[in-house]
Amino acid sequence: MGIVMEDIVSPNLQILDACAMLAFVRREPGANVVDELLTENNTVCYAHAINVCEVYYDFVRSEGIIKASEVVKDLLVIGMVLQEDLDQEFWKMVGNLKVTPGKLSLADCFALALSLRLGACLVTSDHHEFDAVAASGLVDVKFIRLDSMLKRISSPNTSTI
Repeated sequence: MGIVMEDIVSPNLQILDACAMLAFVRREPGANVVDELLTENNTVCYAHAINVCEVYYDFVRSEGIIKASEVVKDLLVIGMVLQEDLDQEFWKMVGNLKVTPGKLSLADCFALALSLRLGACLVTSDHHEFDAVAASGLVDVKFIRLDSMLKRISSPNTSTI
């Protein structure tokens, strides 16, 4: 008995930005959403090395190098896949995203470019940076928590948990 192509299910691809990873590790609001994504059978969560670096330096600054290294190791052990894309096509895409849609940090442009490259949903808590991206329909964006400061109109490309 062989595998039938209909039986093969494509994985649900998610890109975690630094805000999503920090919320998960620090058990902030929205951590449960990231936890579910990391443990779902058919979901693969990726993070670009630049965004993992953001998490690392945040912990180096607040709790030291040993804790920062443990946090990154724990993210990898639980199933986050580290992507280190930095080929010329990729870094040019990042540079273009820094200009259009604009108003994104360079690190957030890496998460967005990875989302575009893999055809994946971008997971974040950062409404300030990604509301406009979600509204544009450039990629699907999953917000892990509500932002009480912003009143948004839902769009088909935006989900808020």
